[in-house]
Amino acid sequence: MTDATPSDSALDSATAPDYDDMTRDIADVPAVEVITTVAVHLLSAAAVNLGLDKPDSEHKDLDEARKLINALAGLVTASATEISSFHAAPLRDGLKSLQLAFREASLVPDEPGQGPGEKFTGPVYA
Repeated sequence: MTDATPSDSALDSATAPDYDDMTRDIADVPAVEVITTVAVHLLSAAAVNLGLDKPDSEHKDLDEARKLINALAGLVTASATEISSFHAAPLRDGLKSLQLAFREASLVPDEPGQGPGEKFTGPVYA
C-alpha cells in the first residue's frame, strides 16, 4: 500500500500541463482589457438573471440581476474616463438595456432614479 493521494497519482510531472505556457501573466494584460472583460461578464450574468438568455428561461432571479446591474453600473461609471469612450459607450448601452429590461420584468417597477444602478447613472428612461 502506498501513501500517495489521488491528486498525487492523477498527474505526474511528465503529463501535467505547463500552466505558465497556457496563461498570460496578469501584469501583461492591459487594464482596459481587464475592465471590459469583467464588465462583459457582469452584463452577461445580469442578462441571464433577467431571463433574457432564452424564452421561458428558468434562470430568472431579479434580486441577483439587481446586484449585478449595480456592480456593472459602478464599474462602468467609475472607469469610463479611464477606458475611453470607444470602450465605455457600448458598455453604457448594454447597461441601459439591462436597466430597462429590469424595469420591464419587475412586477412593481422602481421609481425613476431608484432602479438598479441608477444611483450611478441617474434615472433611465426608454
